Amino acid sequence: MAVTIQQIAERAGVSRGTVDRALNNRGRISPEVAENIRKIANEMGYIPKERKKRARGKIRIGVVTQLAKSSFMLEINRGIRQAKEELEERGIELLIKEGLSVDEEEQLRMIDELAEEGIQGLALMPVDSPRIRNRVDQLAEAEQLPIVTFNSDLAGAKRVCFVGMDNRKSGRTAAGLMGMLTGGTGRILVVTGFFSNNVNSNRVDGFLEEVKKSYPGLELAGVQGSFDDTDEMERIIINTMRNVPGINGLFVVSGGQAGIRNAFEKLKPECRPSTIIYDLTPKNKRLLESDVADFLIDQNGYVQGYEPPLILADILQKNRMPEQEYRYTDIDIKTKYNL
Repeated sequence: MAVTIQQIAERAGVSRGTVDRALNNRGRISPEVAENIRKIANEMGYIPKERKKRARGKIRIGVVTQLAKSSFMLEINRGIRQAKEELEERGIELLIKEGLSVDEEEQLRMIDELAEEGIQGLALMPVDSPRIRNRVDQLAEAEQLPIVTFNSDLAGAKRVCFVGMDNRKSGRTAAGLMGMLTGGTGRILVVTGFFSNNVNSNRVDGFLEEVKKSYPGLELAGVQGSFDDTDEMERIIINTMRNVPGINGLFVVSGGQAGIRNAFEKLKPECRPSTIIYDLTPKNKRLLESDVADFLIDQNGYVQGYEPPLILADILQKNRMPEQEYRYTDIDIKTKYNL
């Protein structure tokens, strides 16, 4: 049975008029009261009239990604395609916008285009910026649009839930692996992709925290950004290893990992650095198999692409909210022996 405004009013201990003003952003109500009412309405599975009206037609769910050409997107896109196929059988259309960068203007444009097309839910791989956060909050409050973030999250935003890896924990995991590989001594080069990408930043932060805590004998040789570019990755490794002696560990959290092989082939080190990379792509499998890398941490990108549209479909069709705010995917550790 559909939840009514009267039921929300009784639960919140306010009048129906107060509930109506809170849910329709009509003002004349304190922000604290309005927030509490919206929280209660969300918990009870209330569907606004406008959303009910739109739901009589075909449901449309938007998906916005970033860094579409990066290798780690292969599995995420496979999950999105599978979700699209399954949701078509439920009468739900998936509208997909693929961003090429981590530019907030590009992402805002794609979000606005989907909003104009009348989406009723949004799966978002967000760029971490105040403007994206504000747009998400506006859609969630004013439009009553359920939003699920995936792969990367927006701290404090009014999204329903997040699907993805606990990246800080994965960074700590990588530090533990590096400590075992190096015996806890030496110099480590860290290569990220874009410094504005909070996924990469959380991995680096977790790695550095654990190294400082558990492996004080490991020295940081630097954190450099490759922009997920193979040639830039090669250049960073070659320049650093030629100018900084004693590098025996390489931690790469970004794309462009093929540059690692290229750098090692040109440097021909007597003992290559112990190397940890991310994401189980075909190219990265070959890096493990050919002993270019020792460990690979996989974030289960398929699940990250597959689950958000299904979560939104259940909200829109069944009034079923997710049980958990954080749906963390497994931190899978791969070597050439367990591929």
